[in-house]
Amino acid sequence: MAFNIRMGLPEMAALWNDLSTRKQQGRLDKDEEKFFKKLVKALGYLGQNPRHNSLASHEIDDLTRKYGLKIFQSYLENNTPSAGRMFWAYGLDQGDITVLAIEPHPEDQKRGAYQRIKLSSLPSAKAKPEEKRAGDKK
Repeated sequence: MAFNIRMGLPEMAALWNDLSTRKQQGRLDKDEEKFFKKLVKALGYLGQNPRHNSLASHEIDDLTRKYGLKIFQSYLENNTPSAGRMFWAYGLDQGDITVLAIEPHPEDQKRGAYQRIKLSSLPSAKAKPEEKRAGDKK
């Protein structure tokens, strides 16, 4: 089953719009170009199979408890200092995956490492984006 990839609001949507627009205009610097390529590849894997071996996707219990919905982490890269990680959740609709954050790998050996991660909101047709944050109770 292929998944529809959405970007969380407003941070992830803004990041994606900025990168993709500047990519089309040929205005990404070398590091941004490298990051964009990794992101597109990871999003492709995520859309086809969230359990793809390259992603090493797994639930992050600390974030699941904090936001009240299952939050997963997937690799953008591996074997790299501060390797990039994508945080995402299933939804808003069936067949959707919403990317909620991209961060360097938290030092998960340290207590509270995931507490500093701020997630974008899930898009919603019923609530304005700024009114509905990931994990907000109804």
